[in-house]
Amino acid sequence: MHKFTILEGIVAPLDRANVDTDAIIPKQFLKSIQRTGFGPNLFDEWRYLDHGEPGMDNAVRPLNPDFVLNFPRYKHAKILLARENFGCGSSREHAPWALEDYGLRCLIAPSFADIFYNNCFKNAILPIVLNDQAVDDLFIQVEQQPGYAVRVDLPNQIVVLPNQATIAFDLDAFRKHALLNGLDEIGLTLGKTEMIKRYEQQRKVEAPWLFG
Repeated sequence: MHKFTILEGIVAPLDRANVDTDAIIPKQFLKSIQRTGFGPNLFDEWRYLDHGEPGMDNAVRPLNPDFVLNFPRYKHAKILLARENFGCGSSREHAPWALEDYGLRCLIAPSFADIFYNNCFKNAILPIVLNDQAVDDLFIQVEQQPGYAVRVDLPNQIVVLPNQATIAFDLDAFRKHALLNGLDEIGLTLGKTEMIKRYEQQRKVEAPWLFG
């Protein structure tokens, strides 16, 4: 998993509450269990004017000119600004896969659905919870200033705005450690390899019949 330390990038504003995981990546694209290749179908039903299916050439599909991620000013956004309860609905991990594959490494919202929030950390995405007023202010600033970009500093747990003002955010120490070191659940387990080996050796002595 990619490490997350400091991220600088353009912010794209998705001014919708209760964005569910079926909107993030529609159900017809869940046939694959590969973590890559979902980016072109992120927000598929909002992003395109036709109905998307796996295997289609997205490069020739008609884009919805009214959808925010299709605006030229947000083309290379790395940070998504959203409203409350982002990622609600089914628990599909394909949703963070699609966001990460598209290039969005950080999400800012007043709240996130619990399972989606946990899945983000497993996929090198930092979901930041800010209060309603801070989010409202960011929406105003992003929409008023083309190319609005911020720096997300995970070690210091701050968002640095273009005017150098900062917004602090909370994050528990364990999740912070995992992101900074690029560790998902498998990586965390592999970090205990020597302890696991010692345990297995001890069990062979204590209960040899378990090992044939």
